[in-house]
Amino acid sequence: MSVTAVSPGSFDPVTYGHLDVLERAASRFDRLIVGVLRNESKHPLFAIEERIELLRAATAHMPNVEIEGFSGLLVDFCHARGVRVIVKGLRAVSDFEYELQMAQMNSRLGDVETLFLTTSPVYSFLSSSLVKEVARYGGDVSDFVPPVVAERLRQRLGDQAAG
Repeated sequence: MSVTAVSPGSFDPVTYGHLDVLERAASRFDRLIVGVLRNESKHPLFAIEERIELLRAATAHMPNVEIEGFSGLLVDFCHARGVRVIVKGLRAVSDFEYELQMAQMNSRLGDVETLFLTTSPVYSFLSSSLVKEVARYGGDVSDFVPPVVAERLRQRLGDQAAG
């Protein structure tokens, strides 16, 4: 029996912390769909098409990983693809409290189970917001994101960082 999981997120931008979780999830499932959330209430640095492009480049070495954009309810995205497992990464206890509520709601709404993977301690402090903050001030983010992402951040924020 083939098992597919969905790993959702904003990925604005994708970091090595995200990739740590995605690589470990991909090694445990036959197929992993990375769902890139289009959230109209947020103002992402990168458009959804750019986030998908960056994720495809960063996960190219994982043959069983697919990248798709979505909006709306995660359970609807899962049901449309016949998926009953969600994989989420956790950095800290504070993440768990919010993610537990989401997991319980998804289970209730759509009979979808959520599995949590803890991020490697090497990346437990890392967030997309923090990476963008460092990049805005001209800091070196090469230890935190793949080279393609670091370059795109430099291109996007170069003028801001210089000013």
